[in-house]
Amino acid sequence: METTMASDYFHLLNLIGVAFFAISGTLMGHEKNIGGFGVVVVASVTALGGGTLRDVLLNQPVFWIAEPDYLYATYSAIFIAVIFIRHLPHVSNYYMLLVDALGMAIFNIVGIEKSLIEGTTMIVAITMGMTTGIFGGLMRDVICREVPLVMREELYSTACLSGGLTYATLFLLEVPYVWCILGALFITVFLRLGSLHWGWQPNIFRKRSVRKQ
Repeated sequence: METTMASDYFHLLNLIGVAFFAISGTLMGHEKNIGGFGVVVVASVTALGGGTLRDVLLNQPVFWIAEPDYLYATYSAIFIAVIFIRHLPHVSNYYMLLVDALGMAIFNIVGIEKSLIEGTTMIVAITMGMTTGIFGGLMRDVICREVPLVMREELYSTACLSGGLTYATLFLLEVPYVWCILGALFITVFLRLGSLHWGWQPNIFRKRSVRKQ
Protein backbone atom coordinates (compact mmCIF):
# COMPACT_ATOMS: atom_id res chain seq x y z
CA MET A 1 0.00 0.00 0.00
CA GLU A 2 2.80 2.43 0.98
CA THR A 3 4.66 1.63 -2.25
CA THR A 4 1.55 2.41 -4.29
CA MET A 5 1.03 5.72 -2.46
CA ALA A 6 4.68 6.68 -2.97
CA SER A 7 4.38 5.85 -6.67
CA ASP A 8 1.24 7.99 -6.93
CA TYR A 9 2.96 10.91 -5.17
CA PHE A 10 5.93 10.60 -7.51
CA HIS A 11 3.72 10.56 -10.60
CA LEU A 12 1.70 13.56 -9.39
CA LEU A 13 4.84 15.54 -8.53
CA ASN A 14 6.26 14.83 -11.97
CA LEU A 15 3.05 15.97 -13.70
CA ILE A 16 2.98 19.19 -11.68
CA GLY A 17 6.64 19.87 -12.42
CA VAL A 18 6.11 19.31 -16.14
CA ALA A 19 3.13 21.68 -16.12
CA PHE A 20 5.00 24.44 -14.25
CA PHE A 21 7.99 24.28 -16.60
CA ALA A 22 5.71 24.23 -19.66
CA ILE A 23 4.08 27.42 -18.36
CA SER A 24 7.46 29.06 -17.75
CA GLY A 25 8.53 28.20 -21.30
CA THR A 26 5.29 29.64 -22.69
CA LEU A 27 5.76 32.86 -20.72
CA MET A 28 9.33 33.18 -21.98
CA GLY A 29 8.12 32.61 -25.57
CA HIS A 30 5.53 35.36 -25.10
CA GLU A 31 8.15 37.75 -23.71
CA LYS A 32 10.42 37.10 -26.72
CA ASN A 33 7.54 37.44 -29.22
CA ILE A 34 8.07 33.92 -30.56
CA GLY A 35 5.49 32.60 -33.03
CA GLY A 36 2.80 30.04 -32.20
CA PHE A 37 4.59 26.78 -32.96
CA GLY A 38 7.86 28.20 -31.62
CA VAL A 39 6.20 28.73 -28.25
CA VAL A 40 5.16 25.07 -28.19
CA VAL A 41 8.76 24.04 -28.96
CA VAL A 42 10.23 26.27 -26.26
CA ALA A 43 7.68 25.18 -23.66
CA SER A 44 8.04 21.47 -24.51
CA VAL A 45 11.84 21.60 -24.34
CA THR A 46 11.60 23.37 -20.97
CA ALA A 47 9.13 20.85 -19.58
CA LEU A 48 10.71 17.66 -20.92
CA GLY A 49 14.40 18.44 -21.43
CA GLY A 50 15.72 17.89 -17.90
CA GLY A 51 13.87 14.64 -17.33
CA THR A 52 14.90 13.34 -20.75
CA LEU A 53 18.60 13.91 -20.04
CA ARG A 54 18.21 12.30 -16.60
CA ASP A 55 16.62 9.16 -18.04
CA VAL A 56 19.26 8.89 -20.77
CA LEU A 57 22.05 9.16 -18.16
CA LEU A 58 20.34 6.58 -15.93
CA ASN A 59 19.84 4.30 -18.96
CA GLN A 60 16.08 4.26 -18.36
CA PRO A 61 13.12 4.63 -20.77
CA VAL A 62 12.47 8.33 -21.40
CA PHE A 63 9.59 9.22 -19.08
CA TRP A 64 7.31 11.00 -21.54
CA ILE A 65 7.67 8.20 -24.10
CA ALA A 66 6.95 5.52 -21.52
CA GLU A 67 4.00 7.47 -20.08
CA PRO A 68 2.27 9.86 -22.51
CA ASP A 69 0.43 11.49 -19.57
CA TYR A 70 3.34 13.89 -19.39
CA LEU A 71 2.75 15.06 -22.96
CA TYR A 72 -0.91 15.70 -22.14
CA ALA A 73 0.17 17.70 -19.08
CA THR A 74 2.67 19.67 -21.16
CA TYR A 75 0.27 20.59 -23.96
CA SER A 76 -2.58 21.33 -21.54
CA ALA A 77 -0.35 23.68 -19.54
CA ILE A 78 0.75 25.45 -22.73
CA PHE A 79 -2.88 25.89 -23.82
CA ILE A 80 -3.93 27.26 -20.42
CA ALA A 81 -0.95 29.64 -20.33
CA VAL A 82 -1.71 30.93 -23.84
CA ILE A 83 -5.36 31.59 -22.89
CA PHE A 84 -4.18 33.39 -19.74
CA ILE A 85 -1.74 35.55 -21.71
CA ARG A 86 -4.35 36.43 -24.35
CA HIS A 87 -6.65 37.82 -21.65
CA LEU A 88 -3.81 39.45 -19.69
CA PRO A 89 -1.23 40.42 -22.32
CA HIS A 90 0.90 42.53 -19.94
CA VAL A 91 2.25 39.63 -17.91
CA SER A 92 5.20 40.48 -15.69
CA ASN A 93 8.44 38.52 -16.12
CA TYR A 94 8.18 37.82 -12.38
CA TYR A 95 5.50 35.21 -13.08
CA MET A 96 7.89 33.30 -15.33
CA LEU A 97 10.58 33.37 -12.65
CA LEU A 98 8.09 32.28 -9.97
CA VAL A 99 6.78 29.34 -12.00
CA ASP A 100 10.34 28.42 -12.97
CA ALA A 101 11.34 28.31 -9.28
CA LEU A 102 8.45 26.00 -8.43
CA GLY A 103 9.15 23.75 -11.42
CA MET A 104 12.85 23.56 -10.57
CA ALA A 105 12.12 22.65 -6.94
CA ILE A 106 9.70 19.89 -7.93
CA PHE A 107 11.91 18.45 -10.68
CA ASN A 108 14.86 18.48 -8.29
CA ILE A 109 12.95 16.13 -5.97
CA VAL A 110 11.72 13.98 -8.86
CA GLY A 111 15.27 13.54 -10.14
CA ILE A 112 16.57 12.56 -6.71
CA GLU A 113 13.79 10.05 -6.11
CA LYS A 114 14.02 8.42 -9.52
CA SER A 115 17.76 8.00 -9.09
CA LEU A 116 17.37 6.44 -5.65
CA ILE A 117 14.72 4.08 -7.03
CA GLU A 118 17.25 2.99 -9.65
CA GLY A 119 19.77 2.22 -6.90
CA THR A 120 22.25 5.08 -7.26
CA THR A 121 24.21 6.57 -4.38
CA MET A 122 22.91 9.73 -2.74
CA ILE A 123 25.54 11.97 -4.34
CA VAL A 124 24.55 10.71 -7.80
CA ALA A 125 20.89 11.22 -6.90
CA ILE A 126 21.54 14.84 -5.89
CA THR A 127 23.39 15.40 -9.17
CA MET A 128 20.49 13.88 -11.13
CA GLY A 129 18.10 16.10 -9.19
CA MET A 130 20.02 19.19 -10.26
CA THR A 131 20.19 17.91 -13.84
CA THR A 132 16.42 17.39 -13.92
CA GLY A 133 15.70 20.73 -12.27
CA ILE A 134 18.08 22.92 -14.26
CA PHE A 135 18.61 21.51 -17.75
CA GLY A 136 15.15 22.25 -19.20
CA GLY A 137 15.37 25.90 -18.16
CA LEU A 138 18.93 26.07 -19.48
CA MET A 139 17.77 24.88 -22.91
CA ARG A 140 14.85 27.33 -22.84
CA ASP A 141 17.16 30.28 -22.17
CA VAL A 142 19.66 29.24 -24.85
CA ILE A 143 16.92 28.84 -27.48
CA CYS A 144 15.55 32.28 -26.55
CA ARG A 145 19.05 33.81 -26.68
CA GLU A 146 19.03 34.69 -22.99
CA VAL A 147 21.89 34.35 -20.54
CA PRO A 148 20.79 31.14 -18.75
CA LEU A 149 19.51 31.70 -15.22
CA VAL A 150 21.97 29.10 -13.98
CA MET A 151 24.86 31.23 -15.31
CA ARG A 152 23.80 34.48 -13.65
CA GLU A 153 25.04 35.93 -10.37
CA GLU A 154 22.05 34.83 -8.33
CA LEU A 155 20.93 31.82 -6.33
CA TYR A 156 19.73 29.26 -8.86
CA SER A 157 21.85 26.12 -8.99
CA THR A 158 22.81 26.85 -5.36
CA ALA A 159 19.13 26.83 -4.40
CA CYS A 160 18.67 23.55 -6.26
CA LEU A 161 21.70 22.00 -4.56
CA SER A 162 20.54 23.20 -1.14
CA GLY A 163 17.15 21.58 -1.71
CA GLY A 164 18.87 18.34 -2.68
CA LEU A 165 21.07 18.40 0.41
CA THR A 166 17.99 19.05 2.56
CA TYR A 167 16.23 16.05 1.03
CA ALA A 168 19.33 13.88 1.57
CA THR A 169 19.70 14.95 5.20
CA LEU A 170 16.06 14.26 6.05
CA PHE A 171 16.16 10.99 4.12
CA LEU A 172 19.25 9.76 5.97
CA LEU A 173 17.64 10.74 9.29
CA GLU A 174 14.71 8.50 8.26
CA VAL A 175 12.23 11.37 8.41
CA PRO A 176 8.82 10.45 6.89
CA TYR A 177 8.74 10.62 3.08
CA VAL A 178 6.36 13.58 2.84
CA TRP A 179 8.59 15.75 5.06
CA CYS A 180 11.60 15.01 2.87
CA ILE A 181 9.61 16.39 -0.06
CA LEU A 182 8.23 19.42 1.80
CA GLY A 183 11.60 20.29 3.36
CA ALA A 184 13.41 20.19 0.02
CA LEU A 185 10.63 22.15 -1.69
CA PHE A 186 10.66 24.85 0.98
CA ILE A 187 14.43 25.36 0.99
CA THR A 188 14.71 25.46 -2.81
CA VAL A 189 11.81 27.87 -3.33
CA PHE A 190 12.75 30.04 -0.32
CA LEU A 191 16.33 30.52 -1.51
CA ARG A 192 15.33 31.11 -5.13
CA LEU A 193 12.61 33.65 -4.31
CA GLY A 194 14.86 35.26 -1.72
CA SER A 195 17.43 35.73 -4.47
CA LEU A 196 14.83 37.42 -6.67
CA HIS A 197 13.38 39.61 -3.92
CA TRP A 198 16.44 40.53 -1.86
CA GLY A 199 19.19 40.00 -4.41
CA TRP A 200 20.97 37.18 -2.58
CA GLN A 201 24.10 36.01 -4.40
CA PRO A 202 26.49 33.14 -3.67
CA ASN A 203 29.66 35.25 -4.30
CA ILE A 204 31.92 32.20 -4.55
CA PHE A 205 34.64 34.11 -6.38
CA ARG A 206 35.24 37.45 -4.69
CA LYS A 207 37.25 39.89 -6.76
CA ARG A 208 39.71 41.96 -4.81
CA SER A 209 39.66 45.65 -5.48
CA VAL A 210 43.11 47.04 -6.26
CA ARG A 211 43.88 50.27 -4.47
CA LYS A 212 45.53 52.96 -6.52
CA GLN A 213 48.66 54.44 -4.97
